[in-house]
Amino acid sequence: QHAPTVTIKQSAGGLAVRGGRAGCRSEDMTEEGSTHQLRPSFNERFKAPAVKVLLGSVLSERLADKSYSADGAAQWSKEISDEIKSRLKAEFDLPRYKFVVQVLIGEQRGEGIRFAGRCLWDHNTDAFAEDSYRNDSLFCVASAYGVYLY
Repeated sequence: QHAPTVTIKQSAGGLAVRGGRAGCRSEDMTEEGSTHQLRPSFNERFKAPAVKVLLGSVLSERLADKSYSADGAAQWSKEISDEIKSRLKAEFDLPRYKFVVQVLIGEQRGEGIRFAGRCLWDHNTDAFAEDSYRNDSLFCVASAYGVYLY
């Protein structure tokens, strides 16, 4: 099954855009036209289970020997989010995805926490993964969002 495409045809009169639906014929394309993919193929999708493994790996490597301090937590969250983002780009070949990474580190006091966010989302192409880490001193929640660029 092929992902839907849009045909963009340039002529002297401007651009003509046709959707990749049943009504779009192959003869509508010319050498001047190009095809733009609107949805990723199965192999090009954000793979949440694999990203969750990456998150868990980074969190356990970076926080295993740490004890909570407010100043340290601010620096660690920046460093961890940067590492996750760079590893997402390096280990997953998803050039059409934009990655957003959030890392929250707090002191372990047995209290609850609520964490929420909102965004414009296309459930057909966009996805996320999250994982958490905790020890006697701190807890950490990391979320990685993959947003497909049309």
